[in-house]
Order: sequence, then C-alpha cells, then structure tokens
Amino acid sequence: MPVGVLYAVIAYSVYSCGDAIIKGFGQSLSVFEIGFFIAVCSLIPAAFVKPKGERWRDSFKLKHPRLVHLRSFSGVASSTLVTYAFTTIAFAETYSLVFMMPLFITVMSVLILKERVDAIRWSMLALGFVGVMLVVRPGFRELEPGHLAALGCALFGAISTTVLRVVAPTEKRVSLIALPAIYLIVVNFVLMLPTFVVPTWQQFGLLAASGSLVGMGHILLIAATRNAAASQVAPIQYVQIVWAIGLGAFFFFEYPDLLAYIGLAVVVVSGLVNVLVDGGRARIAGRFAEYRAHRPGPPSNITEVQGPEI
Repeated sequence: MPVGVLYAVIAYSVYSCGDAIIKGFGQSLSVFEIGFFIAVCSLIPAAFVKPKGERWRDSFKLKHPRLVHLRSFSGVASSTLVTYAFTTIAFAETYSLVFMMPLFITVMSVLILKERVDAIRWSMLALGFVGVMLVVRPGFRELEPGHLAALGCALFGAISTTVLRVVAPTEKRVSLIALPAIYLIVVNFVLMLPTFVVPTWQQFGLLAASGSLVGMGHILLIAATRNAAASQVAPIQYVQIVWAIGLGAFFFFEYPDLLAYIGLAVVVVSGLVNVLVDGGRARIAGRFAEYRAHRPGPPSNITEVQGPEI
C-alpha cells in the first residue's frame, strides 16, 4: 500500500472521529459556538503546514479578492450547515447527502468552467443521486431541517471547490489557508454571542479534541496528496461511510435499514467508479504522452510531452 494511501485512510478516519464528537454535543451548544471553538483549535496543528517561502502576513495580498472571499464565505456556510446536520440527523444520512457534492461540482464545472463531462460520469453521478434517495427517501417520510442543511453543505462545498480550482494557480497558499480560518472564527464568534453558554471543562476538552482532529486530518490529507496520485487518494474518502455506520451504531444507536444500506452501497460504488475511470484515463494519457515524448524527432508542440500529473 502506498504511504499516501495510508495517510488518506488515517486522515478521513480522523475527520470522522472529529465529526462524531460534534454530533455528541447535540443541542447543548449552538452550532456557532461549536464552530468557533473547533475553528480555533484546528489552527494549532494547521499552523505547522505553512508553505515554505510564504509569510502569514502576506495572506491579504490577493489577486482575486472577490473570489477568495467568496470561497471563504462558502466555507463558513458549509461548515455551519454540516455541524447543524450532524447534531440533528443520523450520521450516515448526513454523509450520504454531503456526498452529493461531486454532482454539484460537476454541474458547476460545466456551467461555469465550461468543462466537458462524458456520459459515463453523468451516469455515475445519477446513480449516486439514486443511492442518496434510497437513504433519505423524501416523500416516504418527513424530511427534517438537518437533511436540508446537509444538502446545503454539499452545495456550498461545491462552490468552495469550484472557486478554489479557479484561484489556486495564482493565489498564495497562505491566503487560501488563513482567510477561510479567519472567516470561520470571526463569523462564528459574532453569531454565537446572543446564545453563548460557557462550556463545561468536559465540553471544552471535547471541542479541543474535535478541532485538533480536524487540523490533524488537514495535515494528513496534504501528506496523502504529496505521496500518492489523486486517483488513489480520492476513493479513500468513502471510508467515512463505514465510520458513519460504525460510530452511529456504537455511540448513538443509529441503525440504518436495508434500503439505507443499499443506498449507501450505491453511493460508494458510483463514487468509486467515477474516480477510478478518471484515474484510468489519467494513466493512459500519461503513458501516451510518455510514448510520444520518446518518438524519434523533436516534438512539434510542448503539449505533446506533457502528460497529466499522477
């Protein structure tokens, strides 16, 4: 097993444990108070990943300020909504709805980035949507606000990812790390004040643990992407479904029925096929580029010898 894949397994497992701690708070603290303390505590391990050659004081030197601030705002919305979802609906249902994010990202990539998406990917995204419907079953039972919050998290997360794809090549990485964190801290701090409750020492310890796990997960995921191809790292995210089922049953006595298990399996399979097809194409393109690079005679264009990063 490549070390990057191992890092990814640990990263997504750590994220799931942090999410389980959030769910354990229920309605005892407001989502804004939970978000504030977790954002602050997540900066502790995240402070060790500052890119070399960049300075934190340059975080506000932006080339696309509107887009960077839009990404930061969408990150706050996504984080707040998923926190509410975790504290109000079943763990596995939250994850199944959050995993609608690839569908939203694909739609945005077509409408905004003008990318082309083939029939296989659309088919797998549609299959994933069917899986989510099997888990949630709207029309057959009453949907709660938490379900809409999880769906909103997927939408705002897709906006954040789409914007990141636009600004990442030109913006400093410290800006992309620091500004979303500042937004999370400031917005949650302001919104938590009207209903602020002083956490108990036990609650504060759990908040610190959850925030530290989020920060550690971020570091591990960066290490994973540096030591393994994206096509190897991306499928590991679906380990969170397994964690959701296990943690939900063990700590919160949540037991999905047969249809929900089938739906979760469909979500995982559709996501894996989507990623593996992309990974296969990337490998083929890379090998074809390598073959063309070794043909006799000089290349007529630099693109002939540049394959995708894998």
